[in-house]
Amino acid sequence: MGCPLTRSLWHDTAPPAPSRPPLPGTHDADVVVVGAGYTGLWTAYSLAVADPSLRIVVVEAEQVGHGASGRNGGWCSALFPASLPSLAAAAGRDAALAQHRAMRATVDEVARTAAAEGIDCHLAKGGTVVVARNRAQWGRARAEVAAARTWDRGEDDLRLLDAREATGVLRASGTVGATYTPDCAAIHPARLVRGLADACERHGVTIHESTRVTAIEPGRARTAAGDVRADVVVRATEGYTPLLPGQRRAVVPVYSLMIATEPLPQAVWDEIGLARRETFSDHRHLVIYGQRTADDRLAFGGRGAPYHLGSRVSPAFDRDERVFAGLYATLVDLFPVLAGTRVTHAWGGPLGIARDWCASVGLDRRTGLAWAGGYVGDGVATTNLAGRTLRDLVLGHDTDLVRLPWVGHHSPAWEPEPLRWLGINAGLRATRLADAEESLTRRPSLLARATAPLLG
Repeated sequence: MGCPLTRSLWHDTAPPAPSRPPLPGTHDADVVVVGAGYTGLWTAYSLAVADPSLRIVVVEAEQVGHGASGRNGGWCSALFPASLPSLAAAAGRDAALAQHRAMRATVDEVARTAAAEGIDCHLAKGGTVVVARNRAQWGRARAEVAAARTWDRGEDDLRLLDAREATGVLRASGTVGATYTPDCAAIHPARLVRGLADACERHGVTIHESTRVTAIEPGRARTAAGDVRADVVVRATEGYTPLLPGQRRAVVPVYSLMIATEPLPQAVWDEIGLARRETFSDHRHLVIYGQRTADDRLAFGGRGAPYHLGSRVSPAFDRDERVFAGLYATLVDLFPVLAGTRVTHAWGGPLGIARDWCASVGLDRRTGLAWAGGYVGDGVATTNLAGRTLRDLVLGHDTDLVRLPWVGHHSPAWEPEPLRWLGINAGLRATRLADAEESLTRRPSLLARATAPLLG
């Protein structure tokens, strides 16, 4: 792998970001947003465009895009962490399908806004191909498409590809077929979040960096430098939410890690595919994800890093050499042509998972406290939908967005320690073992079936 840089590829290849001053003292606003990632910035942007008279302040503990927004896999997809059946069980079939349609439309909404604001985030809507590389994975691929048809989702939404069609898109070793959806765009995450911050400021939003919020209360966000007093306080902290008082069990911060190769020559891409910069994965149980970047690197990530006792978050956890080595081995297994390819960057960080694996957005009108999060790593597009939904909630607009089933949803709290440490890490281990089982037997894993209810 060589000696990769520890900064994310995205931060290392984005234009320089301006340094924004910390909060100078107590301040009054109409809306204060805690967190300058995608959720916070899409919320601030949507409100500022809808009502330029609003005084909107965003406060960020580090710098714009410090968290998952600046280091994710760059999938702007229609994926939503809760399944259609689980949404339907809570809110009905029509509501579940409305959520799915809203997610599909949001992919194009991100592209539209980026173009309108001149944000060059290297967006390419090539869709997502998820290959099947053994009989068990192929069975899951066929079952997924069959299930989609029961929800009236046609081939324009999700298609089953045979081996010839699949390898025409992505020539991963051992491919027997794939699923394909057009509803995903590859992006450069840091260019998007930095461009979005600039757009917010053009529309009158004030952003303070290096300002850690120590508590969120009705009517104020507290910091060491002073309070921001506002009618509405928006919590947009995702994987860092457990650091706030009273939020230790709201979501768990689970680490996802990535590597990126040096730019690859066209001859190598001729062996791999992804001619339209499709994002890609496969149908294993342990999540992997990748994309071809605009400068012809392969950026590739996955889960598997341990959860840390007490929902701890630390820069020290952003690196795990065992996981990085595993990602490289998986990449070479998928694409043997990459053997010996130099990895230039390796990085990681936490994402947020709610106990019922369902993202949520809402506003408590009694207290003025608003929130959005729990994206389980599928937040690039979902945050845009969250921002537009919070806009309508804050402004009191009765729209289709505020009637979606995730609005006002409250996930249960995670178990106290050490139960959640034991459960989450046992689940991660079971997922790895299930994939190993299927590689040997070529049959669906019995272990995966047993642990599926625990893993969302």
